[in-house]
Amino acid sequence: MTFIWPWLLLTLLLIPILIWLYVRMLRKRRQAVNALGPLGVVQNTSGRELGRRRHVVPALFLIGLSLLLFALARPELPVTLPSVEGTVILAFDVSNSMLADDMEPTRMEAAKEAARIFVENQPSTIRLGVVAFGNGGLIVQPPTDVQADVLAAIDRISPQGATSLGQGIFTALNAIAGEPIDLERLTFEEGTTPEDLPPLDLDQFSSSVILLLTDGENTGDPEPLAVADLAAEAGIRIYPVGIGSSEGAVLAVDGFNVLTQLNEPVLQDIARLTNGRYYRAQDEESLQEIYKAVDLQLTLRGESMEITSFLAGIAALFFLIGGGLSMVWFGRIP
Repeated sequence: MTFIWPWLLLTLLLIPILIWLYVRMLRKRRQAVNALGPLGVVQNTSGRELGRRRHVVPALFLIGLSLLLFALARPELPVTLPSVEGTVILAFDVSNSMLADDMEPTRMEAAKEAARIFVENQPSTIRLGVVAFGNGGLIVQPPTDVQADVLAAIDRISPQGATSLGQGIFTALNAIAGEPIDLERLTFEEGTTPEDLPPLDLDQFSSSVILLLTDGENTGDPEPLAVADLAAEAGIRIYPVGIGSSEGAVLAVDGFNVLTQLNEPVLQDIARLTNGRYYRAQDEESLQEIYKAVDLQLTLRGESMEITSFLAGIAALFFLIGGGLSMVWFGRIP
């Protein structure tokens, strides 16, 4: 047990003084009884002697006062409370293909709207970050528990360029780690496999999750499965969310008509490798349901809880009991 104001424990020194005064008062009363005889004996309303019962009420008031004086020091107890907490990185694919309209109004706007709903429904124990990736990756918003900052970051995202799923995952890992990961050790080349990469020097982030919102069309290095393996080693789960349709949509890019389709196999492999789960977003409503199903960790966290009000409540109970007994036995409240 700890105390916020421990110096107020000195007020408990009043208790021995009060006990001494009470004992002194009893001695004087005993002297009065000896001097007055039967007239000095305390009786209840029925005329019977109170005996030891006359000490019960003062004892109850003394206990209540002791609790109040103890509570003045604002004691705290360590408690272990279960809570859902962790870090969630919303990694948005911002390539030109996210402008396709096979989801209303576009893939990007549908993903952003559902992400806003997800953010607004998260408890304060969840830290949220936003990453945008195309040819490269950018941490738009580092992990924070300020929802307004996260929502503002989502609003700033706009599609442009090509797609590198590996860069998206790697940038999300940087956001979770809170510092740049050494790129010199991680040589990402075409055809790189997970076995070719050294272990990622990160603490275990088992309460961290990456939501990868993309259509799965990968057009750049590094190899996404190689980077996903790094996330798996750090205990980070990736939940790829497939945005778009298998039939795809025709998109005008630089004067050319390009067919863009949802590429599910690579997203399914990423989810399987990181112990996550792949979701198919067919429309905005299904996106919202996906966000509700994200498995965040239930952790046990030690905290200090102040018990001042609890002690004050118990003290008040002792005062009430003492006052009630005084009314019944003496016909008055001391």
